[in-house]
Amino acid sequence: MDRDLSRRNFLKGAAAAGCASVAAVGGAEDAEARDNLALPPGALGLLFDSTLCTGCRACVTACKTANFRPLDGPADKPYLDETKALSPKALNVIQMYADGTVEVKDRETDGFAFIKHSCMHCVDPCCVSVCPVTALEKDPMTGIVSYDKDACIGCRYCVASCPYRIPRFDYDKPFPEIHKCELCRHLLPEGKFSACADACPTGATLFGPVVKLHEEITRRKALEPGEMTRFPRRSTETGDKSGEKPAATYIDHVYGEVEGGGTQMLMMSGVPFEKLGLPTLPERSYAAVSETLQHTLYKGLFAPALVLGGLLFATYRTSDHDDDEDDDENGSEDEQGTGDGRR
Repeated sequence: MDRDLSRRNFLKGAAAAGCASVAAVGGAEDAEARDNLALPPGALGLLFDSTLCTGCRACVTACKTANFRPLDGPADKPYLDETKALSPKALNVIQMYADGTVEVKDRETDGFAFIKHSCMHCVDPCCVSVCPVTALEKDPMTGIVSYDKDACIGCRYCVASCPYRIPRFDYDKPFPEIHKCELCRHLLPEGKFSACADACPTGATLFGPVVKLHEEITRRKALEPGEMTRFPRRSTETGDKSGEKPAATYIDHVYGEVEGGGTQMLMMSGVPFEKLGLPTLPERSYAAVSETLQHTLYKGLFAPALVLGGLLFATYRTSDHDDDEDDDENGSEDEQGTGDGRR
């Protein structure tokens, strides 16, 4: 008997059974595709306007202070060394884009620009979708993506799933813990808001209801380049405004409006966002795609049952083939023995 051949038959049968199960379930009429989740009614977020950012990094220091992080670390390093600056010690960082002679701010060629990196608070977050113990949750009213370290088991699915590479795992602690911006939600009951926006002197980072942030975005997009205007600072609700400044030339795209199903962190810039290190994402969220696939495959446990049945069938066929080969071999030996005995 050729045992290798039997193994091949088994594996081929198992693979065929698996493919058949997926095809069968994929055609099930009752499978429903999940759409992107909708923005919560009281969604809170941030507007980051790169053209107003001077790179002072007051937001970085304020974030560390408000979230009880040490003041050393990435905030003390040159901008160009911050390619991977987010860490358990730094939940918000400012990075710099530089090209050629670096002569003109907010210009792609021979220019420079600043970009803020922190949690995007996705409308349909992958980290929440993949977390098996609901250590990460999205508030149904504010939309803030929060983290519960007491529930976390350290699987790090959130780290692997985030398209923005935001959650960071703390390897220096004996118990598993993830670190990410939570929009300073612990300050909200005190009537305060995100420390990064509160500390920004130019209004480059602005906190407020996402609806109000969109209104401000519309106003800025309608400005003519060079037109003098005043920009709100800190929060849309505080009424603080900067002195008059000339409006910038914005690229015709607001990052976060559609990326990955949308985010509550919205960005405006004079330099293309891919140059600033932000990923290009489809409009449909990865969470909607993966959950649709999971629900389709596992609805009613039909797919696992079909796969198991296919494997059992392949095993039976292989076993039956092996028994026939054994019978043939035994039969040949008996015939040969009988002939020898008669001689």
